Amino acid sequence: MTETPAGHNRNAPISAVTGRLLVDGNLVRGAVVVDGGRIVDVRIGGPAEVGPLPSPRLDAEIVSPGLVDLQVNGAFGLEVGGDPAALRALAARLPSTGVTTFLPAAVSARVADYRAVAAAFVAARGAAGARMPGLHLEGPLLAPARAGAHRGDAIAVAAATLDDVLDELLAARVLRLVTLAPERPGALALIARLREAGAIVSIGHTDATFEQAVAGIDAGATLATHLYNAMSPLHHRAPGAVGAVLADDRITAMVIADGIHAHPVALNVALRAKGPERVALVTDAMSAAGAPPGRYALAGAEVISDGQAARLADGTLAGSTLTLDRAVRMMAGLGGARLEDALAMASTVPAGAIGLEGVGRIAVGQSADLALWSSAMEVTAAIVGGELAYQRPSP
Repeated sequence: MTETPAGHNRNAPISAVTGRLLVDGNLVRGAVVVDGGRIVDVRIGGPAEVGPLPSPRLDAEIVSPGLVDLQVNGAFGLEVGGDPAALRALAARLPSTGVTTFLPAAVSARVADYRAVAAAFVAARGAAGARMPGLHLEGPLLAPARAGAHRGDAIAVAAATLDDVLDELLAARVLRLVTLAPERPGALALIARLREAGAIVSIGHTDATFEQAVAGIDAGATLATHLYNAMSPLHHRAPGAVGAVLADDRITAMVIADGIHAHPVALNVALRAKGPERVALVTDAMSAAGAPPGRYALAGAEVISDGQAARLADGTLAGSTLTLDRAVRMMAGLGGARLEDALAMASTVPAGAIGLEGVGRIAVGQSADLALWSSAMEVTAAIVGGELAYQRPSP
């Protein structure tokens, strides 16, 4: 029998969860016991083996670590920007997709915009719902030829912008991840500086040669932003940035598994080349994600969503309408991954890729951040720090 908090109240404490648990890369029947917001016991086996459990308790078909999305520009009609209320609302709603940790992503912009995003993040940090361990600064030191939906004027003055604002962002300790093009002047020195300051660096929106991409990895970049997209492609005589990412075990590839940004075969190629332990699923979601088709905004540009893809008027992809639970289903379906691996690619791998401690695994001592799934791999509940952050309404 499933025991739930009275009224299914958000923020109600949960003491135990049962189901097929993702433990050490395998799905095994068992139970998780929670106390003080942390996992205090992981019991493997059926009801007889796990014994009596404390209440309140939730039962699910599958229990994974809470999902971790490293690139969220917005969702549910909300945009990452200078409004802390939007960030709080994102944190509150993302658990409905299984996400318990996310990085708000700021695209290439002006100094004043970055300051506003940083101020909003500081004001919203600690909001109820999904955790926000830092910002993802996507740009502005990107390749003009691979700008995608990013503002060309912001990319053109990227060096001056970063000179004016980077010290402030680092001093405020809001940066967790920075995407840049390693071939841009000063990029290699910037990678070293960011790593010394504790930020993670990803190569992306890059027109780098293979050699330039490897130089970025040598300098300390450990991630690649939306592999294949806005990136110099693989050619058999010029492997480009894609070739460098696929061939180098020092770097983890973030992929947008929506079947639009990358063909399912390309997703499978990345999986085969990198192995599941070096592929992180991300959404690159913008405000149209989880929202009806229509017109939305991304950094001041109008974006048109048909419910499947988000594009500028000229057809350029502008973020995505993807949610991370859908990415798991896609990667475990057309992407060719084992379900266990797809779940880890959306939780354990991204958490490890940005050095998060205490989340991303089901193990004693970890924070009780969990995603609960039905047999159809739909999110039925999400728990953050031992408290119910989302529960699907009963039919």
